[in-house]
Amino acid sequence: KQRTNRGYDFTKVVSWFAERADLIILLFDAHKLDISDELKGAIDTLKGHEDKIRCILNKADQIDRQQLMRVYGALLWSLGKTMSSPEVARVYVGSFWEQPLHTMDNADLFEQEEKDLMRDLAILPRQSSVRKINELVKRIRKVKTLAYIIGHLKSQMPSLMGKDKMQQKLINDLPSVFRTVLKKYNLAPGDFPDIQSFSEKLREVKFSEFNTYSPKQIEELDEVLTREIPKLMELLPSERDSPETLKAKMAANYIQEDAPEYVPLVSRADRFGKKKVENEANPFGSTEENPDHWALQDSAERLKSVFESLGPKGGFLDTAKARDVLLKTGLSKEQLRQIWNLSDIDCDGYFDHEEYVVAMFLVDAVVQKKKPIPAELPLSVVPPSKRKLLMNYNDNKV
Repeated sequence: KQRTNRGYDFTKVVSWFAERADLIILLFDAHKLDISDELKGAIDTLKGHEDKIRCILNKADQIDRQQLMRVYGALLWSLGKTMSSPEVARVYVGSFWEQPLHTMDNADLFEQEEKDLMRDLAILPRQSSVRKINELVKRIRKVKTLAYIIGHLKSQMPSLMGKDKMQQKLINDLPSVFRTVLKKYNLAPGDFPDIQSFSEKLREVKFSEFNTYSPKQIEELDEVLTREIPKLMELLPSERDSPETLKAKMAANYIQEDAPEYVPLVSRADRFGKKKVENEANPFGSTEENPDHWALQDSAERLKSVFESLGPKGGFLDTAKARDVLLKTGLSKEQLRQIWNLSDIDCDGYFDHEEYVVAMFLVDAVVQKKKPIPAELPLSVVPPSKRKLLMNYNDNKV
């Protein structure tokens, strides 16, 4: 079904591109899910490239939530029969075209899935580099194994008479040769060539003409594996990099002279039923009219390094450390009690970064500006992430 006479071997073309691609995307329409014979044949040719494959269940806004669950399960089941991979294929669900969403039932899900896909694409350069390095490592290991095999075959050959007879004997007993080399040099079975094809190639050459095994060359290969490859991996950007080291690596390895420092992504929040936040990307912050405006945002950025120097665990200062910080201000016990009650907004006995900023704001108001401690925090001083929590707490008190 759905066969097309293209005038060329479609599966061979797919296989050629798959070997050279860093990412393979399979697109399926949610409202007309079908895996044709031609697509199944193309997927079969992708064997060995499963780690590159990403699936997209597109136009998922055309069906409701219940139907989407069924279609998603059906797709995974179909892919499980088609792809011989032990891992479940990664499927992104959404509506990846220019048309507006037909239904907003799953808008939040589609937005998250789109962000995950963009993140997957963003780390593609590193994944591509790692894949190439892994391929280089595999080739080096196979070259080492082949060198050991050739060296062993060469050492078994007589110096004068009976060379052809010994060569034939070694070829016929190739499995035993492999076992001997494997145990002698402690090699991995997966690094050995296929016995059938290797024996056929050996019949076309003369063992007596092989070069003698060179330990020095093997040491050079080991040097590449143990020292040069790790150095190469360190040059790649990783999640452990600080902003400074990451920028240095990107500048040294990826960014061309005339290329921009980054490629901005167009915000699509309005497509998912969300209003555009005014001045969201403004580096100088938002206005006070913005409901998410926080009056202490500048202080929070300034105090970030001070908070980190106090040694928070999991992003929180424990009660003892937070208490010591407040005691050093020299305020009275009653004043500190009031400041603590106002700052510990979630009443968990810990200070996160935002609560620490609020506490320092209140301390500064008393110590430097000689202002009294307010009975309640002004809404503009409460971190936006905790305003709903504080309002619920106040409602319960009433």
